[in-house]
Amino acid sequence: MPGADLVLGIESSCDETAAAVVQHGSHTLSSVVASQIATHARYGGVVPELASREHLRAIVPVVRAALTQANITLGDLDAIAVTNGPGLAGALLVGIAYAKSLAFAQNLPLIAVNHLEGHIHAVLLNERSMQDGELPLDTEPALALVVSGGHTHLYLASPINGMWNYTLVGRTLDDAAGEAFDKVAKLLGLGYPGGPWIDSLALHGNPRSVPFAFSQIKTKLHLAGKPPRTKAAVTAPIADLDTHFLFSFSGIKTAVLRYVELHNLRPEAESRRDALFTGPDAPTCPTVEDALAHCDQLTLDLIASFQYAVVGDLMKKTFAAAESLGATRILVTGGVAANRELRLRLNAEAARRNLRLSFPTLALSTDNAAMIAAAAWPRLQARQFASADLSADPSLALGR
Repeated sequence: MPGADLVLGIESSCDETAAAVVQHGSHTLSSVVASQIATHARYGGVVPELASREHLRAIVPVVRAALTQANITLGDLDAIAVTNGPGLAGALLVGIAYAKSLAFAQNLPLIAVNHLEGHIHAVLLNERSMQDGELPLDTEPALALVVSGGHTHLYLASPINGMWNYTLVGRTLDDAAGEAFDKVAKLLGLGYPGGPWIDSLALHGNPRSVPFAFSQIKTKLHLAGKPPRTKAAVTAPIADLDTHFLFSFSGIKTAVLRYVELHNLRPEAESRRDALFTGPDAPTCPTVEDALAHCDQLTLDLIASFQYAVVGDLMKKTFAAAESLGATRILVTGGVAANRELRLRLNAEAARRNLRLSFPTLALSTDNAAMIAAAAWPRLQARQFASADLSADPSLALGR
C-alpha cells in the first residue's frame, strides 16, 4: 500500500515512548503511548537515565503495536518521522536510532521533527480530522502558545507554500509553566506529574485567597543586549524579544515556598506525601478524594490561588501578543493545555475578543507520536528528508 500517504511517527523526547500512524497528515490510524509516570513518580520528576532505559524497553513493542492497530506493515509506509529535539539527549537517541534503522531497512525516507512543532501540529491534526481533510485554515497564520512541563513559548505560525514557518514571539526565562506545577505539587506532598493534581484540587479552594502577582519583566541594562544567563538563553535570542511577552515562573514557585514556610505547612505536606505515596499504608493508586482527605482548606486555597495566577499570566501575555500582532486565530497546545481552568478562561476571553481559539484533544495535548507524524506530512510533500547522520539536539530551537 505504498503511496497511501502513511507516515509512522516516533516520539521519545522525555518520559513517554510513543508511535503512531497518520494518513495524509489528517487521519490518525493508530496512536500508542507507553508512559513512564510510575517509574518517575517516586522521584517527583523525570530521571534522565531511567527514562532512556525505559525507552529502550518499550520502543520495539510500541512501534509494533502502532502498526498492528493501524492494520498495516512496515512495507505499507511512505515515510518515518522522529523527534530529534528538544528533549533529553539519551531519550531522543533511542527513538532516533530505531527510526533510522527502520528507515534504512525499509528504504524509506526519514523525516526529523522538532518536538515543539509537533505540539503545534497536534492542534492542526485535530482540526483536520474533524473536517475530514485539509482546512482552509491551513492557509491562515496563527499565534501558537506551547505550554508544557518543559516549554512555555509563543510563536507566530505562518503557512507559506505548503510549509509552516515559525517566528518566536515570547518564551519563559526560567521555569516552564508545567514545571512550576510539578514543583509546587512536590512541595505540597502531591504526586507527579503535578498538573493534574493541582487542577483537580484547585476546584475545592478559593482562587483569590492568596494574592500572587507577576511583575513586568524588564530589560537588564547590564547585559548590553546579550541574552540573560538562564537555561533559556541557549535556545532563544531572548534579548531580541518584547519583554511584554516573556514569562517567568520561578518567582511564583518561590512565593509558594515562602507561604508554606510562613504558615508552617511543611509538616502537613510531608505527612500528606507519606499518607498518599511513600508510607507503608499508602494506597496503590491514590485518587483526588484520597488527597482531599489530607488537605486542609488553607492548602486548597493556596493551590487554587497558584493555579489562578499562572493561568492569568498565560492569558494576559497570549492575548497581548495576539493584539500586538493582529492575530485573529490562537492555537494552544502542550501538556498544560489539558488544564481545565486554562481551557475555560482562555475560551471565555477569546469569545469576548471575537478571536478563534483551538485546543488539541486531551490525548493529543500530552506527548504523543501522532503530532510528530502530522508535522512530518508537509516535509514529506516537499521532500525535506533527514540525512543519514541525524542525531539528537537536546536544545533544538524552533523559529527565530
